Amino acid sequence: MTAGKTAKGPWIKKIFQLLVSVGGFAYIFYKIPFASVMENWTAAMIPWVVAMLVAANLIMLIQANRWKGLSVQGPEIPFKTYYAYTALGYFFNNLLPTGFGGDAVKSLAFGKKFNQTSQSISAVFLSRIQGLLAMFLCFFVALPFALSKINVPTVYTLIMCVALLVCIAVILCCLFSDKIPFPEAITNKIRFIPKLQYSLSIYRKHKKQLLLSSLDSLWLQLLTLFTSFAYFKAVGVDINIGILVVFTSITIVVAMLPISLNGIGVREGVQIALFSGILGIPADLVLAAGLLGYIPLLFQALQGAVVLVGSKKD
Repeated sequence: MTAGKTAKGPWIKKIFQLLVSVGGFAYIFYKIPFASVMENWTAAMIPWVVAMLVAANLIMLIQANRWKGLSVQGPEIPFKTYYAYTALGYFFNNLLPTGFGGDAVKSLAFGKKFNQTSQSISAVFLSRIQGLLAMFLCFFVALPFALSKINVPTVYTLIMCVALLVCIAVILCCLFSDKIPFPEAITNKIRFIPKLQYSLSIYRKHKKQLLLSSLDSLWLQLLTLFTSFAYFKAVGVDINIGILVVFTSITIVVAMLPISLNGIGVREGVQIALFSGILGIPADLVLAAGLLGYIPLLFQALQGAVVLVGSKKD
């Protein structure tokens, strides 16, 4: 009976997430006819879409470089291999619930192939947290400038503060994981835990790599923000940079909540609530801009599909 309930648990969660995503989109398009959204897509947006695709490729290159830099143990592995597995992660990110599914697939697949599972998981997980910290840095730098223009609801700032504290706690736990005692009953059953603790804690001795990967994370965040800027410009909307940074960061954090499939449906709802509800930008324009943001994601996922097909042929 218990085993049956355990097996049903993940499926119930996935069905719930699917319902939230589908329901979110259904409600949005009930309120905002798709025809009115499409009217905002013209040939004038093409240069901005191209710029978004260039930014998407730069993001993948920097992510691969960050991963390679954090691989401080084991043999030297070519950069193109890290890039290929980064692309593979994007492919699975678009298939698996939450934006972390692809991270799990790529880190486990890479670790299994090169016998570096604990380091691979550690590097990918640590880089993800660094990316979030870079986002929070941009948010809190931009917040005073945004507040000078508009009234950002306090609840959003509180959410960002709590999320920042959680990220700081997580990264400290990672770097000092070897100091966290686990009962022998657990470590004897899950022998991977001590290996993972060691792989995470070893970064305390590699401060240069941590600094460089942090800089990579900052560049990644700036490119992400540029993508947001580009898809609004593509539909002819000019937004104050400080407000864009604040609202985009809030959208990313809320979309990360595991209540939908990769934030689909939730992301669009938050964007409309912020950019339309607070700034007064017409909702069809906000939705038209936000949907353009899926183009670089599909471009990245397509590269992952090519890697997957190529790996099967090999």
